[in-house]
Amino acid sequence: MTTSSPDTAASRRVLPALIGLLLGMFVSMLASTVVSTSLPVIVHDLQGDQNAYTWVITATLLTTAISTPIWGKLADLFNRKVLIQIAIAIFVLATAAAGFSQNTEMLIAFRAVQGLGAGGLAALSQVIMADIISPRERGRYMGLFGAVMAVATVGGPLLGGVITDAFGWRWNFFVAIPFAVAALLIQQRTLHLPARAARKVKIDYLGIVLLSTAVSLLLIWVTNAGDSFEWASVPTLLMVGGAVVAALLFVLVELRSSEPLVPLTLFRDATFTLATIASIATGLAMFGTSVFLSQYMQMARGATPTEAGVMTIPMIAGLLVASVVVGSLISRFGHWKPFLVVGGILLIAGSFLLSTIHYDTNFTLVSIYMALLGAGVGMTMQNLVLIVQNTADPSQMGAASSGVTFFRSLGGTIGVSVMGAALASMATSLFTDRAADLQAAIMGLGAEGASVAQALQSGAIPQVSTLPESVRVIVEDIYAQSIAHSFLIAVPVAVVSLLAILFLPNRPLTRMTTSERVAASEADLATVSVPEGMASLSATGSVRTVDATAPGSARRGASVGEDD
Repeated sequence: MTTSSPDTAASRRVLPALIGLLLGMFVSMLASTVVSTSLPVIVHDLQGDQNAYTWVITATLLTTAISTPIWGKLADLFNRKVLIQIAIAIFVLATAAAGFSQNTEMLIAFRAVQGLGAGGLAALSQVIMADIISPRERGRYMGLFGAVMAVATVGGPLLGGVITDAFGWRWNFFVAIPFAVAALLIQQRTLHLPARAARKVKIDYLGIVLLSTAVSLLLIWVTNAGDSFEWASVPTLLMVGGAVVAALLFVLVELRSSEPLVPLTLFRDATFTLATIASIATGLAMFGTSVFLSQYMQMARGATPTEAGVMTIPMIAGLLVASVVVGSLISRFGHWKPFLVVGGILLIAGSFLLSTIHYDTNFTLVSIYMALLGAGVGMTMQNLVLIVQNTADPSQMGAASSGVTFFRSLGGTIGVSVMGAALASMATSLFTDRAADLQAAIMGLGAEGASVAQALQSGAIPQVSTLPESVRVIVEDIYAQSIAHSFLIAVPVAVVSLLAILFLPNRPLTRMTTSERVAASEADLATVSVPEGMASLSATGSVRTVDATAPGSARRGASVGEDD
């Protein structure tokens, strides 16, 4: 007989599996964040322009967004443990290959493949979490997730800056490999998921093609309109028209498919629909601002990659503190909506305040603005997935979880594309307006001016920290205004997100994991009112199976089959 409490026993069962899962998430985040501060240097060395800079980011976000619902659907059909290991392998191999890029086109291609693995990690980690931890109890584990986020998001840019300055940017793409190997080994030994009933599977290939076509055409149009062609032009008509037709065909296919990629019945649930709308703004704030904040630090304040990593810490600190504290409070008291409302307000405030920054804005103010935005993301990002999982049908948990993550990634992808296009357009206009000032500053440099003028006229992103003082101040001012202008785009989207949050049904969090809900249903407990009735049941933090000798009951902590 053991004297351990149920909570302690549950934690002992859950924590080993969480370690492997967290390490997989760490690999994904580290491989992404470690290159964030070095991207200006990378694009400069590969002779890329602002559009190339945007597409290095957008390519990953695009394939992440497209593949997320695919991975989520696969999670409802196949072995989830094998799927997440495949996702890690794809992600890391593509990341390592990106380190050998010889031009921006090659880099963008490998980043696109990298996004396929990232989509799997984003979707499957959420689904597996629902398998082993109930929504109500998940807050107590948020400290672990917060620690992973802190190390990867703060340590990644810092490590990337140091590696770039000391060894060259290519080594940033190799640093995640040992962590990936460790994640695969730990998951193989510790991640034991409940066996699920065998079923005939049918993959919606046509839906995959149509979704990919619609999203790709939309993002290619947003990125290139106003630069490669006019907004009102034949290419715009073809791309937007093609995206609309592909989207309509996708809806028709999903309505007729027996195994739809994105079950449209999910949108009958107000929680799912409103959470997906709110996730779009969260994705835009998280991806868009983090990408262009790093560029702001280097292009508008003359920071080195290492310094840029340090200077973005306030945003990450706000995200970390908010997610950990709010997660604990939700687990303790069971109330989630007030925190989401506050998070939505902070998203609006942070986005608006960042749209007012200049190259010489007091950095204390910039830090406060970043912290506010980070806190808004921390309060909303994971909790939107949490409340969807709380009400989703267990048989559609993968599709529901990945659906919210998909729209968050889509929001981030479109956000980066739109913000990047606005930044490039504004910068081009300002360089034209300030041409006389730049010419005067360059002429004042004497013989050195020719090389500076050639670098600025090449179309490639300049390495601002190496420019002479008289030219650097002008270039910093141009990029500061351009980046601040792009931040303004996030404000109206954040307002829509807050409205969606306000209308979310305030349903209590259940104390049952997905596996426990399935077991309860099989034991004829499906008539229990959810979530009111299920909330009265004790949480285990682990999987229950039905005791065949006592119908209607469940054995706490019983052994189950594994997806090995």
